[in-house]
Amino acid sequence: MVIGGPTASGKTALAAEIARALGTAVISADARQFYRAMRIGTGQPDADERLGVPHHFIGHLDVAETWSAGTFARAVEPVLQELLLKHGVAIMAGGSGLYVDAVLRGLDPMPMADTGLRQQLQERLRTEGLAPLLEELRVRDPAHWAAMDRHNPHRVLRALEVCIATGQPYSAQRTTPSERTDMRVLRFAIDMPRAELYARIDARVDRMMAAGLVEEARALLPHRHLNALNTVGYKELFAHFDGRTPLDRAVELIKQHTRNYAKRQLTWLRRDAGWRWTRAAPDDLAGVIGQCR
Repeated sequence: MVIGGPTASGKTALAAEIARALGTAVISADARQFYRAMRIGTGQPDADERLGVPHHFIGHLDVAETWSAGTFARAVEPVLQELLLKHGVAIMAGGSGLYVDAVLRGLDPMPMADTGLRQQLQERLRTEGLAPLLEELRVRDPAHWAAMDRHNPHRVLRALEVCIATGQPYSAQRTTPSERTDMRVLRFAIDMPRAELYARIDARVDRMMAAGLVEEARALLPHRHLNALNTVGYKELFAHFDGRTPLDRAVELIKQHTRNYAKRQLTWLRRDAGWRWTRAAPDDLAGVIGQCR
């Protein structure tokens, strides 16, 4: 079973409740929760929130390590198979849609990351900003440029890297992977009124600030050039540390940018008719669990 939904919608809590009821574990598909040093800013669940349920792929990476969706899918597979063998069901939860799809549908064969080229592109991103890279991608691959999330620097860099490394458009190397057939896959996405979601986002950011997000971001300042730190919550506080943004304005921007990210997540989910939408209310929860038995 896969639990999806926008950030702050309650995916983690719902996944833990269902896993506890079914006697299984949770596989996290949140690409930023992989990093142990980013505990507060990525909303990693604490022991109480995990409800005694084992959670895989949370806080297992150093901030300097880089995982792709393909790396994640390969690491997940033996864990997934073991859970299915032992419990008959596994729960995967997270808002990183590309990582979820990598597990459920596989990925197109793409060239391995070119470390030198990636570093060059990251340096260009740092010094020139995203706009020139987007323009180069538009020229090299207008089809992918038109369809992609152009606000996601990681995806822009990867698409441009593939174009440069292969001499071919990224879109020309993509197919439409099919849903895996070796297991029954149920997808549930959490739905709620937009105003309620935005209120939850604002409240979560306030809790993060109270929990020490400023101190966590300050400790990570020497690593700000790393891709992992190109993340809402940290970028805005780095601007504050640079003296460019007052703290109260930085907090407002974190909330705003998190809302923007939630909208992009919803767009990703709604492109796929395979998701079943639920409010995750008690009645819905019983129905979701019942479909797995």
